[in-house]
Amino acid sequence: MDEEIMLSALQHYVFCPRQCALIHVEQVWAENSFTARGQQNHDRAHAGGTEERDGTRTLRALPLLSRQHGLAGVADVVELLPDGSPRPVEYKSGRAKPRLADEVQLCAQALCLEEMFATTIPEGFIYHAASHKRRAVAFTPELRQAVLDARDGVRELLRVRVLPPPAADDRCQLCSLYDECEPFAPRDLPRGYDPFSTALEEM
Repeated sequence: MDEEIMLSALQHYVFCPRQCALIHVEQVWAENSFTARGQQNHDRAHAGGTEERDGTRTLRALPLLSRQHGLAGVADVVELLPDGSPRPVEYKSGRAKPRLADEVQLCAQALCLEEMFATTIPEGFIYHAASHKRRAVAFTPELRQAVLDARDGVRELLRVRVLPPPAADDRCQLCSLYDECEPFAPRDLPRGYDPFSTALEEM
C-alpha cells in the first residue's frame, strides 16, 4: 500500500510542483517573512487543547488520517457543531483571497474528517490573520477531485524524484526557496520575461 501523502505537500504541490519537490524530495527548506509569519499563526493554532462556546467545541492540532484516500496530517482547528459534525478551519497569515492551494489543503482535511467521523462535510473555513476575516469554502466535487489530482501528483514526484521546471512567474517572489530554486536562471527564462515588471499581490 502506498504511504499516506502529507496534507502540507498538497498545498505545496498546487502552489508550485517544483517547490513541493524541493521540500519533500530534496528536503530543502528556508524561511522568509511569509513563512515565519505563517508559522507563528500555526504555532498558536497547534498549541493543542479544546474549548467550547455556544455549543460548538473547538479541537486544536487534531491528527488526521484517511486510509481510503491515502492522506495524513494535522488540522489547525476542527470545530464540532452542536450536532457533532466537524468543520475544518485552516489558519493563513495573508489576507482573505481565494487561493486554490489553500482550498485544496482544507478540502483534504475534510476528506480525512469524513472518514474519521463517518459523515459528509459540505464546507470548511480559512481564517486569514492579516485581514481578520474568515472565509467559507464549499467542498464541491471539483475541489474534491483537485485534492485527489494533487495527491497523485505528489505521489508521482516522490516516485520519480526529479525536480520539475520552475514556475518563473509572480509566485516565485513569494517563495522562501527562491535562492535554492533559482527560477530566473538564464536557462529557464522565458523570452522577454522581466520578473520584476509585475507588482506582487499583497499576501
